[in-house]
Amino acid sequence: MSDWEVDDDEDVKVRHTARGPQRQWTPPHPGKYSGFDRKTTWVPTPRVRGEPQWQTWRDKDGHAGARGRGRESGSRGGRGGNDGGPTTPLSFSVENSAIGMVIGRGGAKIRELEESTGARIKIHRGDFEGEVQIFGRSDAQLKAKELIDELVSQTSGNCRSYGQGSRNSFRRTESTWGAASQIPPAPALPPIDWVSMRENRLKYEAMKWKELPPLKKEFYIEAESVLNLTAEEVKQWRKENNNVFVDDLKDGEKRPIPNPVRTFLEAFQPFPGIMDNILKVGFVKPTPVQSQAWPVILKGFDLIAIAQTGTGKTLAYLLPGFIHMDQQPVPRDKRDGPGMLVLTPTRELALQIEAECSKYSYKGFTSICIYGGGDRKSQIKVVSKGVDIIIATPGRLNDLQMNDYINLKSITYLVLDEADRMLDMGFEPQIMKIILDIRPDRQTVMTSATWPAGVRRLSKSYLKDPMMVYVGTLDLAAVDTVEQSILIVQEEDKKAYVLDFIANMEPEDKVLIFVGKKLVADDLSSDLCLQGIAVQSLHGDREQCDREQALDDFKKGEVRILVATDLASRGLDVHDITHVFNYDFPRNIEEYVHRVGRTGRAGRSGASLTLLTRNDWRIAAELIHILERANQTVPEELVLMAERYEKHQRERELTAPRGGRGRGGGGGGGGGMGRRGEYRDRGDSDWKF
Repeated sequence: MSDWEVDDDEDVKVRHTARGPQRQWTPPHPGKYSGFDRKTTWVPTPRVRGEPQWQTWRDKDGHAGARGRGRESGSRGGRGGNDGGPTTPLSFSVENSAIGMVIGRGGAKIRELEESTGARIKIHRGDFEGEVQIFGRSDAQLKAKELIDELVSQTSGNCRSYGQGSRNSFRRTESTWGAASQIPPAPALPPIDWVSMRENRLKYEAMKWKELPPLKKEFYIEAESVLNLTAEEVKQWRKENNNVFVDDLKDGEKRPIPNPVRTFLEAFQPFPGIMDNILKVGFVKPTPVQSQAWPVILKGFDLIAIAQTGTGKTLAYLLPGFIHMDQQPVPRDKRDGPGMLVLTPTRELALQIEAECSKYSYKGFTSICIYGGGDRKSQIKVVSKGVDIIIATPGRLNDLQMNDYINLKSITYLVLDEADRMLDMGFEPQIMKIILDIRPDRQTVMTSATWPAGVRRLSKSYLKDPMMVYVGTLDLAAVDTVEQSILIVQEEDKKAYVLDFIANMEPEDKVLIFVGKKLVADDLSSDLCLQGIAVQSLHGDREQCDREQALDDFKKGEVRILVATDLASRGLDVHDITHVFNYDFPRNIEEYVHRVGRTGRAGRSGASLTLLTRNDWRIAAELIHILERANQTVPEELVLMAERYEKHQRERELTAPRGGRGRGGGGGGGGGMGRRGEYRDRGDSDWKF
């Protein structure tokens, strides 16, 4: 109930304050208050913390009892007095669930009852039910009880229906009280039949996409020179070009696999606008992944392209995408949104793809790069005006999509670029939300440098009967154009090795130094700057403008040293990087392969230098495998490190108690599981340098 108490004179109201110092109150009209002497003062009882407001002034023994006795004994006049009525209160019980309905919001309902009946109502809560006491005349008591019973019956009949009614119902006057009690209960909602919904999923999807405009996906006109290739010639070409493999992942009857194109003219002769762009750039011939991917995409198939970094996967999907958008039955000015969407894991890669789109401009197609850290308002402004191509990171695109700034139902060509990296960064929920708003009969291209289980699951979910093109092998492998060197050092000696390396750099050298933590990137770049060495740093905690400036300085050669986290291990395309220096070994062997791939790109050669410490011995065996596949020299110390780690693991398994935590345990000298599943060794081994 509220802190307000209405006295006999309707113009006089007293507010009981819940907090603050006590104050004394003297009635302004002492003649009208027969129960009080002119000099009588009254001190309100402060409300106890935690008690409901409506209960304070009634349930306190001192105050409530005094007022109750006054009312019952007729010491005061007014409607609560003993005007010929009984002095015994009318008492009955109600369930606790109904007490809230009787009291009302802020005590409004109980005040309304008292005003309409002339009775006084007091409620005591119990464990399961409350006791209601009604003071006043007999007719007032009976009238109040009748209305309370009516409220209780409404509560037990349909409490939710009453609660969802208008809040103004708590302030109804006596004239509308009877009408309020006649409101029929709302009908119960039928239960959701999930089984039926699952069974009719395809029907519901067809209803959602029934008004889609027509879509065309096949545009390939096979050149006569490609058509006349024999099976033996195709096999020989694929073997000579880094072992290109093509596989049809469609269940059931397999489709004929297109022959590879060996020149740009064989792929794009019917599209002179594409050929003009290629001639302007000056490329000599397609890369292996482009040669086999272009015929597959132009024939309208979904594609999974697995190839090492720096092998031209971006151009493999961009040029067919231009043709796809240009050849649609619906004209560009009649489409309700963009036609191509490229999802990428990092801002740097998104900006790089946008630069490629601008370089190979075709038929006036416009593009926008949407990424977190960029100016959100300007991105919304450009999208609202209309664009043909969206290159985006999943987080920012999901933000704009959920706020209805972007309509993705017009997308007919979808690219998931560097899918393995997007999964590593935890973008799968955002990708799922985005793809659910794209028409299901779209054409989808997925690129990746590796083929882990997560990428396979993603391909089964979002691609329809795809073909797979992979260059070399599906096993993890580094590019063979990079000379890889491994040094086993002490942790405290790392900085000295970096300084020695920089001191011996040639004038034309450009080095990308990878570190494991943002703090280390700042620390190392600061130390180099203090020694007068021009350097830039790149990591996720830097402002976007600073990140773009650092990358631009490195690309233009204003600085020849860039210290970066694994943010730069994917998609960073700087052709003249001569060296990669792994100051810290990455969290897994896949990231090592991507780091090494930042050099030796586009047919150039490069070199990588990796510092290993005692704490990195868990990856020694995997690193040996990578070096051997790339025909690199394996240091003897690395072999000994791998043997020591294998022996250490066997000893742990033998000494681990049965039913214990096993290899994942963190006890003793073992290693605990890292955040991403890798083992984190604590160094209690007998390994010595």
